[in-house]
Amino acid sequence: MTNDTHYDVIIIGSGAGGGTLAYKLAPSGLRVLLLERGDYVKREIENWSTLAVNKQGRYNTKEVWRTATGAELHPHTNYYVGGNTKFFGAALFRLRREDFGELRHHGGVSPAWPISYDEMEPYYTAAERLYQVHGERGVDPTEPWASAPYDHPAISHEPRIQQLHDDLVAQGHSPFHVPLGLRLNEANRRKSACIRCATCDGHPCLVNAKSDAQVMCVDPALEYPNVTLATGALVKRLETSASGREVTGVVVEREGKIERYSAHVVVSSGGAINSAALLLRSANERHPNGLANSSGVVGRFYMGHVNSVLMALSKCPNPTIFQKTLALNDFYFRSAEWEFPMGHISFVGKLDADTLSAGAPAIAPGWTLDLMAKHSLDFWLTSEDLPDANNRVTLDRDGNIVLAYKPNNEEGHKRLGNKVRELLKGQRACPIHGKDCHVGVFARNLYLGQRIPLAGVAHQNGTVRFGSDPTKSALDVHCKAHDVDNLYVVDASFFPSSGAVNPALTIMANALRVGDHLMERFGMTASSGRHAGAALLSPAAGMPAIA
Repeated sequence: MTNDTHYDVIIIGSGAGGGTLAYKLAPSGLRVLLLERGDYVKREIENWSTLAVNKQGRYNTKEVWRTATGAELHPHTNYYVGGNTKFFGAALFRLRREDFGELRHHGGVSPAWPISYDEMEPYYTAAERLYQVHGERGVDPTEPWASAPYDHPAISHEPRIQQLHDDLVAQGHSPFHVPLGLRLNEANRRKSACIRCATCDGHPCLVNAKSDAQVMCVDPALEYPNVTLATGALVKRLETSASGREVTGVVVEREGKIERYSAHVVVSSGGAINSAALLLRSANERHPNGLANSSGVVGRFYMGHVNSVLMALSKCPNPTIFQKTLALNDFYFRSAEWEFPMGHISFVGKLDADTLSAGAPAIAPGWTLDLMAKHSLDFWLTSEDLPDANNRVTLDRDGNIVLAYKPNNEEGHKRLGNKVRELLKGQRACPIHGKDCHVGVFARNLYLGQRIPLAGVAHQNGTVRFGSDPTKSALDVHCKAHDVDNLYVVDASFFPSSGAVNPALTIMANALRVGDHLMERFGMTASSGRHAGAALLSPAAGMPAIA
């Protein structure tokens, strides 16, 4: 790393938000420092071991948080280059167009965003291209409009999943292919990076075939001489000018030593929980309740979705290897019997006995965990949880993270589970066992190796919300802090509502959107990428600062 400690842009975190933003800014010539508290995931055979990943938690952070009652919380999260995208299931959904507006749920109201879907749409398209998303337009009835088709064809179903697809269509439903970010070439498997393994969801990819932020964005960005990555760099706090209007220092602990960096623009993208914690830790005389927190919302309105996994057992085995190809959104907003949203139905990666032993599901009479795994369809259900000011991130007296969360809006999720049960009863009769082939549905403890569901924070969002009113939001529509002129947040913290699909693509798209804004701020256009001598408009100083 260069001895120079001043940059044009410092980005804290290298995941879906930070990694994508670094990629966006790399061709501009702006000097970018990417700070990542972790290192690269070690490429080793354990990458593909469900025993190591799911039961032993090999790659989970050893950091301990607390619950609101003071109990220990062992978060199911990962600190590596690429962030949690190294371990995600690569499902890259757009929020529905209606998710950007106000939606009435059984449990309350999901608030509107300060920008529209139409404003985000070009960036969704760009993010899908960047992350090589495979999909098919026009099948999902809730799908929002798109300005372009997917660049890559939908990933095919294996026979058991295709059978379920056909059964659902026969019942009058509209199943569709999950949009997946994988470097898969089914037309020429010899040249394909992806091999359609069974250990994609929740695992790092040993062959770098998953479209994660490290592979698709960070490593390509580092090909530019103006982009620097510092690993093992834990950001402890942000320092401001005497006025409090400008971040003047980024305090980093690295290899046991304290380092300080500065930049014209500082971007936090460490995840919704850690970004909120960083701002709270950065309290000072001008920001006594936490940096950028005059509204009091920083850390509040934490959301993570209402998620569950349901195993559907049958007497016939399910030999599927790559299971996560089918989804159903027919009940996303409502059903014929119920006027409120329920959520999204799809699949997790194929479960095995090691994974099940970590989750301790109910065991069907006469079945072993291994037999259950070989005969199950493994559904993933997601429903929207609603923003609640009491669901929040705070710090204890030692500066450690405290996460308080009470689930809400659960009735729709219960009904969604019942819908899965109804759909399975409507399957065609098995030629071997007839209608008796279907044994039942068993709930599986979702978060493997932890005692409480709160530990599962993969879909964390909402803790530094954006909006037009500085008294009710921490960020403006460009994700710049209302209170600090050179501070931005580009992880899922900015979400004012969570929708009911994986937030990753929306984080990526928004990072590209904020990237365009930053290019304009530095006096360049997104297409030109020209930087030499460009003036950075510095509202705090009231005059241009040479970038």
